[in-house]
Order: sequence, then structure tokens, then C-alpha cells
Amino acid sequence: MSSPRSAAAGVPAADPHAGQPVLAAGEPLARARVAVVMLHGRGATAESILDLAEPLATPGVAYLAPQAAGGAWYPYRFMDPVRQPEAWLTSALAAVDRALVRVERAGVPAERTVLLGFSQGGCLALEYAARHARRYGGVVGLSAGLIGPPGTRWDYPAAFAGTPVFLGCAAVDPHIPRARVDESADALRRLGADVTERIYPGMGHTVNQDEVDWVRDLLTGLTAGA
Repeated sequence: MSSPRSAAAGVPAADPHAGQPVLAAGEPLARARVAVVMLHGRGATAESILDLAEPLATPGVAYLAPQAAGGAWYPYRFMDPVRQPEAWLTSALAAVDRALVRVERAGVPAERTVLLGFSQGGCLALEYAARHARRYGGVVGLSAGLIGPPGTRWDYPAAFAGTPVFLGCAAVDPHIPRARVDESADALRRLGADVTERIYPGMGHTVNQDEVDWVRDLLTGLTAGA
């Protein structure tokens, strides 16, 4: 009997993101002082999120971008009840974990590693960091919020130890309610993060220059202190 498959043809339902490629840009990881793990949005690609590596380019920084199976980390909306198919979120979190282990084994510690994502990838980045709180170089959620239905409590250990976290979003975003961004900022502060939240009137579901500047300043500071 054949194994069960997900809605995406040829993708195993048990661990859909297993075996997906991880693309790289910037400094070779073996020589990097700082690393950024970048998570793309729904319907996008690792190549598309790596486009941000150019405006963020900083000497000594490696950029890694895992690819989601079928272009989506999970098939439901990030505030839907996390019931089915839970295997997709579990697999997505495992894909982030594999990328971070790869970075650490190359000699870049967590405190010089930045976890960054946009849209669905930003939600995944924030959720992974909340569940695995420790001192990171930084966590960046662009047009993103923590995952879970209304009323969710992210009661994880407060172990961020002052990790800088950036949340940037449009004042009116078609996919990310402003209230969830505020709620995420509060939750991450309770977990010990140093949160910067910026809401941009009139911005679409995109990344703006102010956000790029904030992340680039973070990377410059991390490389200087390496």
C-alpha cells in the first residue's frame, strides 16, 4: 500500500518539508561571522526571500533560505484553529530547526544568528522562536504575527534573554490583523525579548526601507561584535 500523500502531489503527508533545498547567498557559511535564516511567504520561494540579501548585504554575513514544499509552510491561515493538518506546522518547525543546526555546526552560535521571515514565513519565524526561546542575534517578523486562533496564550519559558525582536506591519494589512501584531509584541516581551514594533500607515503587504534599515543596522552591530 502506498503511503498517504498531502494535497501537493508527491509530498509525503507525514513530513512534507523533509528533503527540501536550502539556498544560500552572501558570505560562505564556513567563513561567516553572522548568519540569517530567511523564511519565505506563502506562494513564494527561497529565491524570492533571498532577494532581500542584496539590500541587507553586510560583510561577513551568510544568508540561508529553506524552501517550503509546494510553496507553503502550512495550508491554513495562521489564525485558524491548529487542528489539521498539524503535520505541516510540525514539519515547518523542523525545517527551521535543521537550518539553525546547520548554522551552529558551521561555527555561528545562536547569539549571532538572526531568524527572519516575511508573511507566512514571518509567522513561522516568530512561532519557532517563541517555542525555542534563547538568546538569538535577532528575530524579525515582517508582516507577521504569532500562530494560533484568537485567545491563544504563548506560555513558553521566558528565555529570550533580551534578544532583539522586530515586528513591522502595515496599519491595515489584508492578511495580518493589527491586533495580532500588538498581541505578538506583548507575548514576546513576556518571554524576555527586547521588542521593536513599527506600524506603517498606508503600506501594503510588503517590506519597506525602514524595515530593511533596521535589520541591516542589527547585522552591522552583530558583525562588529563578533
